[in-house]
Amino acid sequence: MGVLDENEEVIFEIAVAVTKLEGNSCVEVLVEKLRRRGLILEIVVGVQNEFIKLAAPLMILGKAAAELKFRKITRIGLVFPFEWDEAEAFVRLPDGRLFSWSERYCCYNHILYGIVNEDASVKVLNSDSGEIEWKPGESLICVLEKRGVVKEVFPLHDEKKRKQLLRIWAMNWLGFTSQPIDDICLYYGMRIATYFEFLGMYTKWMLFPAALGLVVHLIDLGSLQLLVLPFFFICLISWSVLFFQFWKRKNSALSARFQIYHLADPRLQTENRSFPSRAGLMKKQIFDRMNEKANFQRQEWLNWMRRLRNDFIIIMSIICLQLPFELAYAHLFEVLQWDILKFFLTGVYLFTIQYLTRMGGKISVNLIKYENNENIENRANSLVYKVFGLYFMQSYIGIFYHALIHRNIKTLRQVLVQRLIISEVIENLLENSIPCLSYSFKKFRAIRMKKKLEAGSSMLKVRSIPRVEKDYLKPAYAPSIGQGIEDGLFNDFLELVLQFGMIMMFACAYPLAFAFAVLNNLTEIRADALKLLTMMRRPVPRAEATIGAWLNIFQFLIVISICTNSALLVCLYDQEGTWSLSPGLAVILVLEHLLLFIKFGFSRLVPEEPAWVKGIHRKNATQAEEMCSRQLLRSIYGHEVLEEMKKDK
Repeated sequence: MGVLDENEEVIFEIAVAVTKLEGNSCVEVLVEKLRRRGLILEIVVGVQNEFIKLAAPLMILGKAAAELKFRKITRIGLVFPFEWDEAEAFVRLPDGRLFSWSERYCCYNHILYGIVNEDASVKVLNSDSGEIEWKPGESLICVLEKRGVVKEVFPLHDEKKRKQLLRIWAMNWLGFTSQPIDDICLYYGMRIATYFEFLGMYTKWMLFPAALGLVVHLIDLGSLQLLVLPFFFICLISWSVLFFQFWKRKNSALSARFQIYHLADPRLQTENRSFPSRAGLMKKQIFDRMNEKANFQRQEWLNWMRRLRNDFIIIMSIICLQLPFELAYAHLFEVLQWDILKFFLTGVYLFTIQYLTRMGGKISVNLIKYENNENIENRANSLVYKVFGLYFMQSYIGIFYHALIHRNIKTLRQVLVQRLIISEVIENLLENSIPCLSYSFKKFRAIRMKKKLEAGSSMLKVRSIPRVEKDYLKPAYAPSIGQGIEDGLFNDFLELVLQFGMIMMFACAYPLAFAFAVLNNLTEIRADALKLLTMMRRPVPRAEATIGAWLNIFQFLIVISICTNSALLVCLYDQEGTWSLSPGLAVILVLEHLLLFIKFGFSRLVPEEPAWVKGIHRKNATQAEEMCSRQLLRSIYGHEVLEEMKKDK
């Protein structure tokens, strides 16, 4: 068993849910193997299951990190593969730990799933379901998971830090958009910290269009009213472009600051690169290099063709299946006179569209399996683009119909109010109540089944559900579509993107929408924090410090909003519906081209990377080049000396 660090306290971070230990020799073997690996164990008997809580001393984590070849930043600023014997050379985190939560979770997985049958023969293990064959080279955890002996391996909440985050983050309603990002990063990982940093910055920046929208909506400027909406439109596009340029700067600074938390994801880990000797370089033949280049090019084009084929399937499915359905609903909603029929129609529409969207998501996930993406992040980005296409059609095509075909601005505003206020309030209530109800139902069912098995034993009434079982019964932080590819942030980002599209694309029709969005996002920050800390299991960490493909979707929506708002201005000013190019309409067309120029021109005005980040990258690159040159020269010199010694002998 490993030795604890002097300042290290035992914190159980991982749990394994298993069936009862008595009579299960396979579970006893697992416990023994885990102890031999140096892990600290605590066995907890729950109401329905038993749990093995795991903690790892620093030395055990360090050796696992060295085996995984983590690349970590050193005290001199350079990034090197981690070595346990040289642990003091690497930078520690702000909380004093050597490894981040992402790294520790990967080390636990490596240790757990690295327990294999090292014998040459098959081992037979006993369980309640019969004998289990443990073949040579097979992972014990995987074998027990297949047979249902191991129910699940899941992360545990750290109660001390969880309560601290509840106090300074989730319940800090007076903090407006300020959040303890470093503490969030230490506890949840970089991806969740990046999401909350983006949400906070997005909400803070939205105060400007919200205030401007209130002025435009509530104050009558008389003869100047005709100029107000174009001015509001120009300010809005300029605001959105500048926001995302400054977000890129912020994200670049976050990545530079967060690199001490986690520099590489083991899912994306490649073999550690070593400097080849001169003799090894000479052995590389030109023909092999050309053949390798041709294979890479062929594989690249094949992957591109697969992605193009899958995107074409999704687009045609949207056009042929979802588009007619959305247009039919929008047309019926427009022509029906009775509100009760509209209410019934909306209920049928919402029920049907949920089924169609879920079916489209499943098709997207199945198509992604055949794309041969390089890593899990490329698969996640592919899923984001495909599912957003489905939701884009679902969320906006009916609004386009009211705005551009019927030119019914009154109905358009009613739909926007319904989507922005009623839909988001209901969605937030469901988002936070469903996990709570799910947890309560699972806890009730577990206690009820235990009572039936033990026939109302008096001991059962005294026993309370242990903390580890409460974590187990809580729902996982998983997406509604694409589990295993994305995490729960998929739903949160999708909600943000759809809101941004709604308020941007129809801003000229309803400027007050930005004020509602600010109120919703202020609530969303605390509600999402509360959901993560109290209603969900601790999420599996991910190492990305960017918002990924969602940034491209936000940029796409800015371009679309320029076109839709220009069309809305035409509808507002061309009351007769003649679409003639009178001076006013000509000005709107010129305005559209001007805003497109602003969109792409402003992107060049604000550098995407702060100067201090560029300086750090330049310094690290220079130091790395110098060290590589020295190592290469030493290897060449050592090779020549060795040749001279051979000649002398």
